[in-house]
Amino acid sequence: MTKSLSLISLILMSSLLTACGGGTAMFRENPQHTGVSNSSAPQKLDKLVWKYSAPDKVYSSPIVAGDTVYVGCKNGSVYALDLEDGHVKWSFATKGNIEASVAVQGDTLYVGSWDGYLYAVDINSHEMKWKFRTDGFIYSAPTIADGVVYFGSKDKSVYAVDADTGAEKWRFNANAVVYSSPAVSGKNLFVGTLDGYVRAINLKSGQEQWKYEVRHPVYSSPAVSNGVVFVGSDDKYIHAINIDTGQKKWKKKTAGKVFSSPAVYDGVVYVGGLDGYIYAYNENTSGRVWEYQTSGPVYSSPLISSDTVYIASTDGHLYAMELRKSKKRWKYKANAKVYSSPVAAGGKLIFSSVNGEVYAIQ
Repeated sequence: MTKSLSLISLILMSSLLTACGGGTAMFRENPQHTGVSNSSAPQKLDKLVWKYSAPDKVYSSPIVAGDTVYVGCKNGSVYALDLEDGHVKWSFATKGNIEASVAVQGDTLYVGSWDGYLYAVDINSHEMKWKFRTDGFIYSAPTIADGVVYFGSKDKSVYAVDADTGAEKWRFNANAVVYSSPAVSGKNLFVGTLDGYVRAINLKSGQEQWKYEVRHPVYSSPAVSNGVVFVGSDDKYIHAINIDTGQKKWKKKTAGKVFSSPAVYDGVVYVGGLDGYIYAYNENTSGRVWEYQTSGPVYSSPLISSDTVYIASTDGHLYAMELRKSKKRWKYKANAKVYSSPVAAGGKLIFSSVNGEVYAIQ
């Protein structure tokens, strides 16, 4: 099956699941973390549809499930906002900062907090279904695949937890803080650790299959495409790693550390750097397709939708770039630095700024 057919199949399957009420929404759009959305987003900027001001700072990237936008806040609450007008439908409070994105599957929201717990919340009753305790802050956004929630913690572990019951299936001792969100593909998950490794862990046994040495902290969340794991690092490189062997396929030097998580689409890898650049590299050869300089470090991870790359910068702008060349379609100015990644839904683009404002534009 060609890559284009595979993408079409993925989009159709996602659309059918959403229509049946069993869809899943998570950071980087899918378990492989490719950052490719099946929702439309504006190629031409028209207007601000709505703006919500949270009561505290927001570093969390918003997630959209159905007609609701979910975003975490430094005050420890998750806010459920109406997609059409941005009003607060409901909220759920934890006892710590929520920096990670939430995930939603069916009628359940999953959120990790700096209070050390992963929570499962019923999105209809707004009540907690269960909570799972770790021994450290949770920065890592949960990834859901085949009824299991995968995430990391500051307690230096990666966890696999039953999505329905919260029962622990296994935990993996990574010997280092886990900031990145695990990507899931095939029989393994792939995650970066702050001791400078990318690790492959078997989904069933929780045993390490290989580890790739970067020698610098890995905050970036891996993306998996066509048998290759792509990830950024503090070493100022983008790394491409063979999914089966853990061997280097290529690595590409940038001018700054890479916190951004790569997006991969149609043979190109897109990523932001703390040098202020947005990069596009050839997936197979690492050749530079294009680059574009913003006026501030880019922590945000790119979103691919409607033949456009959407990514934010700490210069306070959200950028819409053409896929194949260094051409800006438009940019939108927020009222503060933007660390979060955008999400597309219903022709809108939703993102948050660090001062707590959540924007919906189209």
